Amino acid sequence: MSENNRPCGKHQIIMNDCLNIVITGVTDADSFDEHSIRVFTECGELTIFGEQLHVNEMNVETGSLTVEGSVTALIYGDRRITRRLGLLGKLLR
Repeated sequence: MSENNRPCGKHQIIMNDCLNIVITGVTDADSFDEHSIRVFTECGELTIFGEQLHVNEMNVETGSLTVEGSVTALIYGDRRITRRLGLLGKLLR
């Protein structure tokens, strides 16, 4: 199995009416504002796009994230990156 097709760790997304979203398997957070939230999961980078997004709860110890707002897109990035990159990592990426 290639690296890009490898199974992810425990990761789940539950979305209700595109207004509430619960994500498990979160390993780190990078940035968030009312239009986008970028986190790292067991399956790699995940960016949530929408309007009036608000992080209600984030617990990296349990790997859970709860978001409210109008979600318009969920986009996965690089599957190999499950933690925030330092400055050197960003330069070499």
